[in-house]
Amino acid sequence: MQKTDGTEDRKIKGIMFDMDNTLFDLVEAKIASCNAIVDHLGKGNAEELLMYFLRAEHGFESPENIGDYLKDLKVYNESIFECCCKIYHETKIDTIKLYPHVLETLTLLREQKIGLFIVTDASHANAYSRLEKLSLLEMFDHIITSDVAKSSKPDIEIFHSSLSITGLRAEEVLFVGDSLHRDIEPAKKAGMLTAHALYGDRNMNEDCKCKAKADYILNNIRDIFNIKGIGQEKIRL
Repeated sequence: MQKTDGTEDRKIKGIMFDMDNTLFDLVEAKIASCNAIVDHLGKGNAEELLMYFLRAEHGFESPENIGDYLKDLKVYNESIFECCCKIYHETKIDTIKLYPHVLETLTLLREQKIGLFIVTDASHANAYSRLEKLSLLEMFDHIITSDVAKSSKPDIEIFHSSLSITGLRAEEVLFVGDSLHRDIEPAKKAGMLTAHALYGDRNMNEDCKCKAKADYILNNIRDIFNIKGIGQEKIRL
């Protein structure tokens, strides 16, 4: 782990985690889902389909991206669309995997009586289905989704809403996320200590113009225990 500036030591009472690509690799699960759709259709290209999800038109989660792809492939009808959406959702849930050491790290943090929270742009339904699949639901005191907070990253309001929901002050919170632009920059503006989950960062295009620097860089989620105010714990492997 690398500390990137001279941030003063703080007593951390709560840790807010981004979810996708911070706790588990959603991108790989989406790639598997795109491959499953292409295999079902017997035509198309999974990488091209993935690019539809990376556009700004509908958002990273929207099934309308699948509809657009089917239309451009000239195979769209309602039945095919509904079937492909079902394949996409089921494959994504089936293939998501935790990053190494996530479960034991969260377990040790809970043993230290540190509050643990999710702050995510995923919908309530998507967040709960993923966390349930990975047996993480009971690890978190609050799961704050964009539809609950009525705002999405990088809008600072979702961070303010999260503080209000948890009852913590910004200076008592560490925010952990994979995106400098969507996680680190607004969390710092909200007054939180920040840790960049570099191991999960797939945001090269989005973050290339972002000048924000996290207070800490995590090359592995276990590096969180090297942050003063959280504790020097040994991971039980």
